[in-house]
Amino acid sequence: MSRIRIAPFAIRIVQRKGGKAGIVYRRQADPKGRDRLQRLASLSPLTFSAATPLLREAIKASAASQHQPLHAGQVLTTGAFHALDGDWGARVACYGIIASGLRNAERLISATHHLRRADPNEAAWWLGLMTRNGKVRATRALRILTEAVK
Repeated sequence: MSRIRIAPFAIRIVQRKGGKAGIVYRRQADPKGRDRLQRLASLSPLTFSAATPLLREAIKASAASQHQPLHAGQVLTTGAFHALDGDWGARVACYGIIASGLRNAERLISATHHLRRADPNEAAWWLGLMTRNGKVRATRALRILTEAVK
């Protein structure tokens, strides 16, 4: 069975005019009750380049947890989905949500470093807060904690 069919999160890397970008997906039930990957956040070329170390580590660690070693050239390839486990998927999804609309590269890199070291359970908790209705306060709070904004 393909790893992507059972992965709780996935990222798809696409090539845009400004460079590589990413789309983060989370596995959820659709309105008909079918288990599907649904778009959660997108990474612009700027936020993608700032998150490159986080994304590389997430893809490699998720593949290793499924006993599927990756070669260096396979890590950030465009086109296909890359499966992410629950721990790294929550971190990448949090980054995607807090980075949306931000333009300061130094602060985005700072947020990336904070989320790379984040506890997976805390990242999942923050993701739950940010994906509910009225997510503005939780998103602002995590942006401040990860130093993505002043």
